[in-house]
Amino acid sequence: MRGLRVNIGAASRRIASPVPVAPDVPAQAAADIARCRATLLRILVSNDDGYFSPGITILADALRAVGDVTVVAPERDRSGASNSLTLDRPLIIRQAANGFYFVNGTPTDCVHLAVTGLLSFVPDMVVSGINLGANMGDDTIYSGTVAAATEGFLLGIPSLAVSLVGKRGDHLETAAHVALEVAKRFARAPVGEPVLLNVNVPDIPLAALADIEATRLGRRHKAEPVERVETPRGDAGYWIGPAGGAADAGPGTDFHAVEHARASMTPLQMDLTDHAQLGRIRDWLLE
Repeated sequence: MRGLRVNIGAASRRIASPVPVAPDVPAQAAADIARCRATLLRILVSNDDGYFSPGITILADALRAVGDVTVVAPERDRSGASNSLTLDRPLIIRQAANGFYFVNGTPTDCVHLAVTGLLSFVPDMVVSGINLGANMGDDTIYSGTVAAATEGFLLGIPSLAVSLVGKRGDHLETAAHVALEVAKRFARAPVGEPVLLNVNVPDIPLAALADIEATRLGRRHKAEPVERVETPRGDAGYWIGPAGGAADAGPGTDFHAVEHARASMTPLQMDLTDHAQLGRIRDWLLE
């Protein structure tokens, strides 16, 4: 895998107290270790698949190589929850035996609670994932994985959403490696302002991954129709249909990168204003 093509981040915090180094470590290695330990990140990890998901465990384990990791995730699968906050009932935070915190709410709830109430510090970085399945193109509108990262971004924290493109999950370690490499880049070369990055990684062995490409979002065809079923009580039920196939998947898109064995990295923004239409609407109001 070749070098990353983009930098992310905001100024990382420093740990005040020095960490002792074994006396038999060579001087250059000792300096490298000290420098690494002095730039440890405080990372908040979340997802939308639930705290029990194998993807979040692999992600948290990988990121511990570069920082102190706290996991706050939903108590159950909340895929498709998008950017929803729970406002009609109190939220409960519990801690699992492995140290992960879990919340009876949405991915957005998890990050919001962690940053504004649970943690005694502001994380240097929010990382959401590893989602089992793509979050490319129009998927980002509905994605709970992207929503968790978005909440971190809205709270002023550089944030990363990581998804593995495929439903088998054979190579979660490939996506974890990409997330770790981005976190290392964040610690080493901050860009100076919070960013929101959406990363999709093909479900292939790490050795087959070509690179990480900075991309734009592609577009999907409209979703397939709902599927009607009948409940045991005779009522009509409906399953949401599958997402449509790729419509805009040319060079430079997330779809194209993943199809060519590259991880895609798309910077997202939260300004929903259609600036191209703004003048037209002003004129329309004056008619």
